[in-house]
Parts: sequence; structure tokens; C-alpha cells
Amino acid sequence: MNTRILSTVAVLGLVAGGAAFAQQQTFISIGTGGVTGVYYPAGGAICRLVNAGRSEHGIRCGVESTAGSVFNLNSIRAQELEFGVAQSDWQFHMYNGSSQFEADGAYEDLRAVFSLHPEPFTVVARADAGISSFEDLEGKRVNIGNPGSGQRGTMEVVMDAMGWDMSTFSVVSELQAGEQAQALCDNNIDAMVYTVGHPSGAIQEATTACDTVLVNVDNDVIRALVDDRDYYRMATIPGGMYRGTDADVTTFGVGATFVSAAWVDDDVVYELTKAIFEGLDTFKGLHPAFEILNAEEMVSDGLSAPLHAGAERYYREAGLID
Repeated sequence: MNTRILSTVAVLGLVAGGAAFAQQQTFISIGTGGVTGVYYPAGGAICRLVNAGRSEHGIRCGVESTAGSVFNLNSIRAQELEFGVAQSDWQFHMYNGSSQFEADGAYEDLRAVFSLHPEPFTVVARADAGISSFEDLEGKRVNIGNPGSGQRGTMEVVMDAMGWDMSTFSVVSELQAGEQAQALCDNNIDAMVYTVGHPSGAIQEATTACDTVLVNVDNDVIRALVDDRDYYRMATIPGGMYRGTDADVTTFGVGATFVSAAWVDDDVVYELTKAIFEGLDTFKGLHPAFEILNAEEMVSDGLSAPLHAGAERYYREAGLID
């Protein structure tokens, strides 16, 4: 058992009649992403519901802003985080030891807890950059995302499928999610990519601060990627959601998932899962991207790793799985 999850502190209090008692508390951390994305508020929403029941289960939940999916998964593997939010494709690759995780091998102790919101692969371009299709990114100044982020990993997969490399673009930047909107509006880049749930604060910032368009990511190469990989699906970003883009945008995407590891205590995962699903109506109201969530899909969609035993126990008790 991991020493981090077992570490507790004695908290002295008074019970009725004045007797002192010691209550043990367990501390858990959730790795998320940049503060302007959806992962960070997702982690905050989860912790809010968990911490509301702290007096009963003794679990104190905290959120860490991180580089994103790949970072979170590696940190769970290193037992530096108990939980993390990660794209469904990178959950698959970590569990199977493929793509960026090939050198370190499969991490068979990775465990799924539940799925979250859909995350379309989103391309935002300056309106004056002459970019009307995904192929038009060739020769442009493009932010491909910071190393360790899901958007960077997905962009590299797409670039490989398209036969592109860094030389395809006139300038390549590696800005974090929270930095790219300003870079776009400052005319330091022509386009940014982001795998994110919608509506997104970062996309809202870019489309409000300067004239931009969302770009379709739909061609034979993309369709082949989706057909070949269960964790990808075609996606639509509704027209009118952001200034400058009135028509629906067709792209592909993944799903955000909430993951942990076998070494994390079953009772901790059980209590966290129970807090979310018994407070699901409250959770759905904490961010617009969560409004479409439903319990049945959350226990199965986009989950490539086995369910954590603690989550599985709750799902059986709640009748969500047989």
C-alpha cells in the first residue's frame, strides 16, 4: 500500500460531554490541467463534493494544476498523485504501453474510475490567417501544445497520420493551454489546437479578444483514425457557441476520464465515487461541460483500463453494473 495514501494526521476535537477524540484524515490529490481548461474545474468540482462529506469519511481532497493528461498518468504511475483527469486515448496508451508510454511499458495497475465530458479536438485560427480547413495549417505558425499535455500528444498522432512534422509549419510553439489565446490575439501564432470540453474558457478568451474562426478537422485521414481507434469519435462543436463561428464545426475527439491506480485504497475510491454519483445533479451544475453527463455512460464510456475495485463496489451497490 502506498505510504502517501496511508499517511494521516491526528486531529483533536471535542465530543459532547467534553471528551477528546482523534480523527484520522486521509489526503488525496487530483492532477488536472491548466486553470483555463475544463480539467481544473472538474477536479475542483470533484473535491468540492468529496470534502463536503469529510466529517464522515475523513478524506481531504486537493486539486493540482498540471501539464495535463500525460503528466497526470505518469504522476499516478510514480505514486505522486492518487487521481488524475486524462483523455481517453492516453488512458488506453498508458494501460497498454503504447505510443508515448512504449518505452516504460504497459502500466497494468492503472484503473478507471469514471468518464467525464466529451473533448473535441479544436482548432482556432486568426480570421486573417487564411485558414479555412485543417490542411491549411501547412506553412502557418501553429501552437501544438506543451509536452506532457493531451493536446500535444493528440496533435502528434494527427501530424503523423497526415505525414506532417515540425517542418510542416513556418513556426512551431509549445505554449501551455492558458497562454495560447493571448499569443493568438497578439498575432504571435496563426492557429492553436486544444483538446477540450465545451464551452471552454480558453476558447472563449480567444474568440472574444480577437477575430477568429473555428476550423473543421474532417478529411479521409481523420475518418480513418476514428475508424481504427475505439477511443476516438467524430464530434460536433455547435455553431454560435463562440463569436466568429456561426455554423457547426465538424471534428473528432476523445473523452475526459477520471483515473487512479490499484495501489490507491479501495475505501478511498469508493467514498469519492459515492460522493460524485450521489451528488451528480449538483456536479452537473458546476460547469456547463458537465450538463450532458449521465450515470450509465460515466461507468463505461471511454474506459480502457479496468474499473478500480472501490469504484466497482459502489457501482454494483447502486445497480449501475451487474
